[in-house]
Amino acid sequence: MNGGSQLDAEHRQSAWERLDGGHVDVLVVGGGVTGAGTALDAVTRGLSTALVEARDFASGTSSRSSKLIHGGLRYLEQMDFHLVREALLERELMLTRLAPHLIRPVSFLYPLTHHGWERLYVGAGLLMYDVMGGSRTLPRSRHLTRTGARALAPALRRDALVGGVRYYDAQCDDARHTLTLVRTAAQYGAIVRSSTEVVGFVKEGGRVVAAELRDTETGDIATVRTGVVINATGVWTDDVQVLAESRGEFKVRASKGIHLVVPRDRISSETGIILRTERSVLFVIPWGEHWIIGTTDDDWHYAKAHPAASRTDVDYVLNHVNAVLAVPLTAADISGVYAGLRPLLSGEEEVTSQLSREHAISRSPRGMVSVAGGKYTTYRIMARDVVDAAVGELGRHVPRCVTDCIPLVGADGYHALANQAESLATEAGLPRWRVDHLLGRYGAMLRDVLAPAASDRRWLEPVPGAGTYLMAEIRYAATHEGALHLDDVLTRRTRISIETPHRGLESMKPVAMVLAEILGWDDEQVTREIAAYDARVAAERASQEQTDDENAIARRLVAPDNRQTQVDR
Repeated sequence: MNGGSQLDAEHRQSAWERLDGGHVDVLVVGGGVTGAGTALDAVTRGLSTALVEARDFASGTSSRSSKLIHGGLRYLEQMDFHLVREALLERELMLTRLAPHLIRPVSFLYPLTHHGWERLYVGAGLLMYDVMGGSRTLPRSRHLTRTGARALAPALRRDALVGGVRYYDAQCDDARHTLTLVRTAAQYGAIVRSSTEVVGFVKEGGRVVAAELRDTETGDIATVRTGVVINATGVWTDDVQVLAESRGEFKVRASKGIHLVVPRDRISSETGIILRTERSVLFVIPWGEHWIIGTTDDDWHYAKAHPAASRTDVDYVLNHVNAVLAVPLTAADISGVYAGLRPLLSGEEEVTSQLSREHAISRSPRGMVSVAGGKYTTYRIMARDVVDAAVGELGRHVPRCVTDCIPLVGADGYHALANQAESLATEAGLPRWRVDHLLGRYGAMLRDVLAPAASDRRWLEPVPGAGTYLMAEIRYAATHEGALHLDDVLTRRTRISIETPHRGLESMKPVAMVLAEILGWDDEQVTREIAAYDARVAAERASQEQTDDENAIARRLVAPDNRQTQVDR
């Protein structure tokens, strides 16, 4: 390795200097999970690689998913066996080798509502799901009587089921996993930089040979030459193709999915729950001290950077989950709401829930390769395939993909530290549950996170208004994880924005003061950061009080953002 995974101010400045007037074999545009995985794939094949993201890493779809690493039962029902098997094998790889510190098992109860045929149908499907998953890292599915199912999930109404089947999948903090991919790519030598927008391309003989970049923090402009550009921008795929003066070979439709976050004690259950709806499926997913409930599946035609949840969306999710709960949820139970956009390959007339989750690759214009579609779990396969396609643009032999055997930063040594959690807690003067929480977020980087506390115990204090997190984590976000703004920390480095009823408002001032200390903000910058975050929360709350019709105008508005990017043209 010839890089470093510490994304601090020095790394950021060095990255800009290397990009300005420099040359790389591969320029990856888009810092979501696919772009981050692509950068890691390319750099570990020996290609000089740069990854640029117009906003923050994982700020789009890759921080707003259902946070599941799964094969997708509905794709099995659609007979998309290849996609399901591919995703389940990736799930196994992430659980055992690539990111055991970030990926963890989660069980789900599938309530049965009919005797006889439904148990046979669902049971056969879940047996196939078990077999496709390969090894035995996760337990097999198990059939339950109504009594057995309600013993696991007492929250379910007795008349809502006649029995059930329990099965297992996996989950992760999507934003943290994506960031860890970025840091791993940087550790192997990739140039990685957020707040760096592609504003134009340079062509020679009809071929893309360079990209014009703008630092959205300073407005500075740079030009980097490249052997090939990989467009991994998800729902912005078409925009980048237009910027390159190309129609591309496919179109991407944005499908909005919203999720509700409610406290764990509002639903009495030892397992997650999966429910069928008339349009898709609805998950009730364990999430630390909360449940995540979602999702919806609707076309989105407005500002891609700021998808909004409406009251119609919230009511849809509440109505469907309340149909099976003995004690219904109300709007007052909701701690957080978030909306994300899925990049689906577009057909002519299909509804979004029926569009393919397979990925596709375009080689137009010359010098650019685009990848779109797919699902979070299969990011590594998408990355492998698009780098394979991009190699043809370089005109030389390149080694095969090796990311199936490259653990992400924090994975090496994780299991040993997990076994030592009790002594680590004693050493740090922390309760055991905190060490377990930190290990599940940072893995073997735990000691780096806690190191400043050796000389200053204030870093072991809980974040005001969000006691699950330590102030040391806020500091680490700025010193090691490339956070540049208050929103980066409250929304993605931590999930305070969706895990607290105040949506982070009670935490923003003390968090801003720590960031000011590390990032050198003056009082004016602190005021701007707090005002921008406060306004963003207000805009989201206002949207959630409006119906779809009332919300049409609000959807065209861009929520406050301290970055000067123009990602929605």
